[in-house]
Amino acid sequence: MSALRSGIATAVMGLMGLTGCATTMAPTASAIDNASIGQPAFREHRATYGLVYRLPKDVTDVLDNRIYPPLRERLVHNADPGTPRRMLAALKNAPPVLAVTLKTFYNTEAAAGAGAPWWFDLGIVKSGQGYTDMMAYNVVATAALTPLRDGPLPRVTGPVYAKMGDAAKELVQTVGVSGVNVMKDGKPTASHNPHNTLVYSMTPYDARVQAAMKNVADEMNRVLPDGINTQFRDVSIVEIGFMGNVVREFYRISLADGSAWDTTSGKAVVIGR
Repeated sequence: MSALRSGIATAVMGLMGLTGCATTMAPTASAIDNASIGQPAFREHRATYGLVYRLPKDVTDVLDNRIYPPLRERLVHNADPGTPRRMLAALKNAPPVLAVTLKTFYNTEAAAGAGAPWWFDLGIVKSGQGYTDMMAYNVVATAALTPLRDGPLPRVTGPVYAKMGDAAKELVQTVGVSGVNVMKDGKPTASHNPHNTLVYSMTPYDARVQAAMKNVADEMNRVLPDGINTQFRDVSIVEIGFMGNVVREFYRISLADGSAWDTTSGKAVVIGR
């Protein structure tokens, strides 16, 4: 099972759906297979196409900020819904605006040999002041937020933890997740690998999938050989799904001036309180 981390589906209302095998450039007689109707199991899902109206941004902003958050509160169990506010209080400062270059598409397995989950990522060039500032703040944020955790992230337990190396296992035990920077023996580590995930999947990461996805990464790298220069101008306190995907935003902090606000109400809040 694979999913795009974000996409147009969040902004549309569907009218109808069609599988992609029934038409060509000109109308032709095409056999329609209705054998799945009446069967106990669902028909296998394949690429499906349809006609939709796209919701404008002013509508999706209202839904994202005012409707989905309380809806999720009713549907998803929260171990401690007060944690995001305590995170805001624990963060005493924010990094500066981060100038970075997004470059190099690649595939990442949660732990080599674990089989799943895995991700299709766009990396960040590991040089420049923006990258240095980001890595330094990772140390600060990890130290501030670690005491608020209730245990390790689920995705780093079980078969993934079993395949981890000793350094990654130590991070899971001490801070609840691998891939973050901490102070060790008086020096900051460099475990953090900043990136943007485009696709995540629980499909077994076997040799066939690895080969296919390597071809995808190679193709995308030809599309953007020089990467994308950009700036990160804010950082957010969010709810994170099993795959590391963001499912809800609580607070957004401006890296330009340190101001912060509640994304549901739009009201200003103060970082460090």
